[in-house]
Amino acid sequence: MKMMIVLFALVAAAVAAPAAHEEQPVVLVKETPSDNIGVDGYNFGYELSNGESRQESAQLKNAGSENEALVVTGSYSFVDPATNVRYTVHYTADENGFHPQGDHIPA
Repeated sequence: MKMMIVLFALVAAAVAAPAAHEEQPVVLVKETPSDNIGVDGYNFGYELSNGESRQESAQLKNAGSENEALVVTGSYSFVDPATNVRYTVHYTADENGFHPQGDHIPA
């Protein structure tokens, strides 16, 4: 009978204990005020509690011409949950495409 009570207590404790891999809710830590008035470009940014962040801005290039293009520059970061390594990508996107750069991206 004592063995049954001990076994029951161990099972109850295991079920009640929080899982070690239980995820915490992700919350907004920081927000860059956006400057998005719809003319000539935009700007925004944020940082989350899980290490993810993003900053981006854009400017209109050659406004009013046939070569008009929006040039976007920015960066984003994230933490790989398996290795706990933070990765950051800096980029430009323009009339010639998307151009990412980062230590982990082959040149």
